Amino acid sequence: MAKLLQAPPKFLPPEWHIANKTQYSSAESQRSRSERLVAESQRLVDEIEKTTQKTQSDVNKKIEQRLDEIKFWKQELDDKLEQVVNETEALLAFKTRLEKALESCKEPLFIAQECLLNRQRRVGIDLVHDEVERELIKEVEVLQGVMALLERTLEQTNEQIRLNRSAKYNLEMDLKDKFAALTIDNYCSSLTNNTADIRYARNVVKVEGKSVSPEDWVDFSNANVEKADKQRNNSLALRALIDRILSQTAGDMRKQCETVNIAFKNRVKETKDAKNKLEMHLAKVMDEITAQEKNIAALKKAIIDKEGPAKVAQTRLETRTHRPNVELCHDMVQYRLISEVQEITTNIQRLKDTLAQAEVELKSLSRRQLSLEEEIQVKENTLYIDEVLCMQMRESISINNF
Repeated sequence: MAKLLQAPPKFLPPEWHIANKTQYSSAESQRSRSERLVAESQRLVDEIEKTTQKTQSDVNKKIEQRLDEIKFWKQELDDKLEQVVNETEALLAFKTRLEKALESCKEPLFIAQECLLNRQRRVGIDLVHDEVERELIKEVEVLQGVMALLERTLEQTNEQIRLNRSAKYNLEMDLKDKFAALTIDNYCSSLTNNTADIRYARNVVKVEGKSVSPEDWVDFSNANVEKADKQRNNSLALRALIDRILSQTAGDMRKQCETVNIAFKNRVKETKDAKNKLEMHLAKVMDEITAQEKNIAALKKAIIDKEGPAKVAQTRLETRTHRPNVELCHDMVQYRLISEVQEITTNIQRLKDTLAQAEVELKSLSRRQLSLEEEIQVKENTLYIDEVLCMQMRESISINNF
């Protein structure tokens, strides 16, 4: 108990002074370090504030530069998109022209083929491979060639429209991304230290794996622009080609159509001339038949007319054979009667021979008449086919420029 109540030890005055000096020295040292730290902290705060402001200002400038780049490419893409859209609309109009031109070839082709079929109904010598038929065959070949060319050009046009639309799609997708990037960077540009909705975000200080370099970014949009330019130039060239094709084919079809029409007119004129000549010869043959019939009638009458003299002469001869005795003399009368009978017989035979020839000639004339009438019918049939069926049908042909 006595130990527990023992007084604490006491220090000597020197120790007391040393202890106080030690406290003074430690406090002064601590204060000095603190002052230096305060000064260093203030300097650091000022330095970091300046650095932060400078960095933020630089970031703001970079964002503005980036906005300018995006706006530039967005404008480029907008311009190319408008050009591609306008060019595609123009090409669609040319496609319509091609379709109309192709459709317009069907009727002339049908008519040309019908004319060829109709002309197969010509008969006899008129079923000839003439100039009209050659030009009709050529017209069919021209029309079929034009249709094949227009179909190939139409396929090429459809493919170019597809390529234009593909370029348009790429531009639209790029523009959509540019608009989104512009919206985002505009928002970022508007942010300040006092903006209400700024916040900390986790795991953002990194480079995204799917991000691209600025060079790749520029190359991507530049490739879209170049592709759009290429397709637009191809489309312009194709439209110029379509113009030339439509003009040339219309000219070729119109020229061949006119050639066929001229051939038809010439052939109809030639056929009419031949028909007129045949009719003229038929009229002459008919006149000759009439004349020959009269001739035959005259010959028959002449033969009949000679029967009287022949009978008289032969009766006289027969009667004089009854003269008696010496009176049965071969006198001049007897000789002359004999000569008369022979002469009449010979003349009757000559008349009969001439009659036979006349009858043969009449039959020949009749056959010629039938032949001429048949040939005239052939010409009438040909004229009906060429002038009525074909030429009237061809009047509906219209070759237009599309």
